[in-house]
Amino acid sequence: MRDLPRGTRPRRWDPVPTTHARGDELSTDPHPFAGTLLGETIDAVVPRDEAAERAARERLDRMTKPPGSLGVLEDVAVQLAGIAGTCPAPLPVPAVVAVFAGDHGVHAQGVTPWPQEVTAQMVANFLAGGAVVNAFAAELGAEVVVVDVGVAATLDPAENLLDRKVRAGTADLAEGPAMTLDEARRAVEAGIEVATRLATASPCLVTGDMGIANTTASAALVCAFTGADAVAATGRGTGVDDPTLARKVAVVARAVERVPARPTTPAEALAALAEVGGLEHAALAGFVLGAAAARVPVLLDGAIAGSAALAAAALCPTAIEYAVAGHASVEPGHAIALESLGLRPLLGLDLRLGEGTGALLALPLVASAARALRDVATFDSAGVTEK
Repeated sequence: MRDLPRGTRPRRWDPVPTTHARGDELSTDPHPFAGTLLGETIDAVVPRDEAAERAARERLDRMTKPPGSLGVLEDVAVQLAGIAGTCPAPLPVPAVVAVFAGDHGVHAQGVTPWPQEVTAQMVANFLAGGAVVNAFAAELGAEVVVVDVGVAATLDPAENLLDRKVRAGTADLAEGPAMTLDEARRAVEAGIEVATRLATASPCLVTGDMGIANTTASAALVCAFTGADAVAATGRGTGVDDPTLARKVAVVARAVERVPARPTTPAEALAALAEVGGLEHAALAGFVLGAAAARVPVLLDGAIAGSAALAAAALCPTAIEYAVAGHASVEPGHAIALESLGLRPLLGLDLRLGEGTGALLALPLVASAARALRDVATFDSAGVTEK
């Protein structure tokens, strides 16, 4: 499925139906998405190119610097070469950040002091260019696109707003499933479609998010996919007080009890997303899959992106080979997610904003790694004597 040699034709899957806890039809076959964009995208993801990565390592060791002296940036340069299938890789600029927006029924549980209408208000702020993500993107020459996958309000059409609304916010995950399986799949496929579209014009995709109460769903996803305890994975989000944090932890613990085990198959991953995730989480998981299928790097932001990447990894483990962790959020669940994914964040700035801000700040490091691999002379070409 995920380790097909390049050029192998995708297979079609024959689903084997069984019953999900909610009565939705779900396959026990590890490849249950026959004839869907999700299934085709999973089949299209191939491992990074090993030959290009070897060439990148060899060039890095011949460059006019001590071997390994660029540290983690050398790993990034190698990864970019493997993603592109060539050494050196193209520069990952100009990048585009996709801010996926959705509302959450769990807001009714009092897990945040912010009113739900702030989601739609912040979308308007993004589109007007007034948010932090807009400032950072302008500094870096990146584009900001907003994707409505589940905002509770009706949004007016606007430039750089993509309407991919699956439903007007999730149901309350504290009381039952946040989405149906079909809704979760449609949200994942919305992310795939957006990634595929943006990758035609941009060599690097950046994850962004907006959704009041979405750190509650993120904590639940982290617990579901890693087995972490709700206390360890649940943070203060936008800065909640102790009583609100206690409610939030209790909500997460109660919701995760409905997820049978740590999801490992694509079918189980989609079920977990539907049970405790958000529409923007599902779309971000699809965004990671779409980037991998298009063979472009995807720069992950913070806690929301990290929890979504866990779902993407369970849907298609190879897709994570295309992901770079931009930073380490102060949300505790993010560190758990990154450790589970085997990703090392490039920055640690104690950020907890979301929107794609931390990932954008890491973009110059990723671009510098690619430029160094491309532009720095070797000892031979520069006539520099080696040790």
